[in-house]
Amino acid sequence: MKFRPCIDLHQGKVKQIVGETLQEDPGKVVENYVSSYTPDHYAAMYREDGLTGGHIIMLGPGNEQAAELALRAYPGGMQIGGGIREDNAERYLEMGASHVIVTSYIFPEGKLSLERLEALAAKVGKERLVIDLSCKEKDGKYYVVTNQWRTFSDFEVNAEGIARLETYCAEFLIHAVDVEGKREGVQERLAAQLAEWTSVPTTYAGGVRSIADLERFRELTQGKLDITIGSALDIFGGDLSYREVVEFCRQA
Repeated sequence: MKFRPCIDLHQGKVKQIVGETLQEDPGKVVENYVSSYTPDHYAAMYREDGLTGGHIIMLGPGNEQAAELALRAYPGGMQIGGGIREDNAERYLEMGASHVIVTSYIFPEGKLSLERLEALAAKVGKERLVIDLSCKEKDGKYYVVTNQWRTFSDFEVNAEGIARLETYCAEFLIHAVDVEGKREGVQERLAAQLAEWTSVPTTYAGGVRSIADLERFRELTQGKLDITIGSALDIFGGDLSYREVVEFCRQA
């Protein structure tokens, strides 16, 4: 179980927000934390701590320059997502991203587009593509949500769906949207199921608030999944020690 660090960018700044509140009106976004540091500060810290496979997420437009700062500070050390398309993916790899992360682009109008997915995989290579399956629960099942997590797709996150997508990507990033940014604990059923369904490296995001949560997550997943944490960390205004998390995951 690896700890995968994150840098979330909103309006050009490093922030931690409640993802479900992303709206057209910036005034409606619930911000848990707005950093006084630029994104390259965090990227350099992750580089110095030897943390690999973390991700930079651009939450809406206006984050490209901030993203480039982070990528240049840690070449080859971080993935990038948010607005990734076939026509811009290579540019972010050239800036220094290890992988590009795609979500809404391959789910136009709420439906999986194999044509777009195949074209993107061909453009950047399967080995440099991460699929973000941000999902919400509905009627006891989990479905991918797009359009800044507001629109339900018809794609169910299950064993069949995961197996179908694994042929096109190197990794998955799974956001449990119902608890993302809320520090309410891990969605245990989803985490346990993902550990059963996935055969490529997979990072779970959402709800972790304590070392006890990390222990529970490791138990549920048998250490098969990696973990990322945002709002709960002290480096983002929370109570959970970043250093303790790094050490716990190294020992795990």
